[in-house]
Amino acid sequence: MNISVCPGFSLPGQSLGDEQLHDGKVAVDQGVVGSWSCKPNALNERLAEAIAIVEQSSQSRPGTLLHPVIENFRLFIESDPTVYVGFHQMFEQVPTKPPYDNDPSGNPQVRDYNLMLRLFDHIIHAAPKYEDNVFVGFPINAILEWPMGTAAGFAMFCRPDVNAHFKNIFDVWARYLSSPESRYVLNDGPTGWFGEPASKALPDFARTYVCDPSAPHYGFRSWDDFFTRRFRPGVRPVGDPHDHHVITNACESTVYRIAHGVVLTDRFWLKGQPYSLLNMLDHDDLAPRFAGGTVYQAFLSAISYHRWHAPVDGTIVRVVHVPGTYYAEAPCEGFPNPDPAGATLSQSFITSVATRAIIYIEADNPAIGLMVFMAVGMAEVSTCAVGVQEGQRVTKGDELGMFHFGGSTHCLVFREETKVAFNFGIAEGADVKLNEPIARVLL
Repeated sequence: MNISVCPGFSLPGQSLGDEQLHDGKVAVDQGVVGSWSCKPNALNERLAEAIAIVEQSSQSRPGTLLHPVIENFRLFIESDPTVYVGFHQMFEQVPTKPPYDNDPSGNPQVRDYNLMLRLFDHIIHAAPKYEDNVFVGFPINAILEWPMGTAAGFAMFCRPDVNAHFKNIFDVWARYLSSPESRYVLNDGPTGWFGEPASKALPDFARTYVCDPSAPHYGFRSWDDFFTRRFRPGVRPVGDPHDHHVITNACESTVYRIAHGVVLTDRFWLKGQPYSLLNMLDHDDLAPRFAGGTVYQAFLSAISYHRWHAPVDGTIVRVVHVPGTYYAEAPCEGFPNPDPAGATLSQSFITSVATRAIIYIEADNPAIGLMVFMAVGMAEVSTCAVGVQEGQRVTKGDELGMFHFGGSTHCLVFREETKVAFNFGIAEGADVKLNEPIARVLL
């Protein structure tokens, strides 16, 4: 069962509270697969704590300058009239009635881009901590949760220039999360990643993942080194490695959707979010070969293993990196009736618009033939790092790449000629281990 969560983030030496959240909703109870968002009250509590830290810092250190990358974003917003209007309206279009009005203490929630930028400045100097019964989520996504559901927010978050500034911010944050300084959350305290609460969510950590429990920080060089940790040999053996008709799971993940007869172009922004192959594959000349085919989509939780592995034996035909959005969510999930889990509920939509990496594989088995593995970044840093190149041979279980830092979902795409029969139990909401058989191709 996947429990929806809200983010925790703190600066070294600071704590946003170690109390357990009791009002995170159970995703399956809402018909939502794997929501990483919170109920409004829990979301507001976390934001209120972050705002309090930012306000206290401003009062104790008046005139404190923003990081240059944040200041550049501010100058960009204020120098472009259209963007300036948009970044005002995305907050103004959020209703002032509950649950969108105030935090639990009665203080106004984030209502302007200046406070937004100060919170961003706080976040890029911090590493995610562990919180009881919640997955480490997305602090910036929490700030933008309601603005993402507005018309102005959608317009702004779809702009390439806005996303370029987000990428610049994430590049700075990524350097911090890749530095030794980010290891301060890798400890055995109540909100440390090796503490008792975290150990319940990540049982048998030392036997499951490559690490050294006797070394400081378990031997991890940075928070990202921890995030991209490897399984120990033998922990996730490849199922039916010599049977070329078996397709294995490329990521440790939860099934989001399986769709057959997918068309080349569809209105992917409407309710139901149908897959649109040409948009997903960035109008690649190979895209038409998948018309009428099958899409299997599954997402990775925040505490998952974040590396990708080959689902078939074959040859890498093409690797494509597609820049895209970070915070655009499907318009059908926005106001007037937004869901706090709008970003998670937009997983099909973002396969057409978000930052992603596309790997075309020609399977050795001609009954499978050409297929696609697609990694899709969800919010925050959204780094999709490909580790293979064109012409390279891979066998089932070989590493293809990894996600860094942020949320993630992925797709396998098959041609119409590839008759894929998914195994019993491989259905929406099912948790599937890496390298586990998920389907068999029929002759």
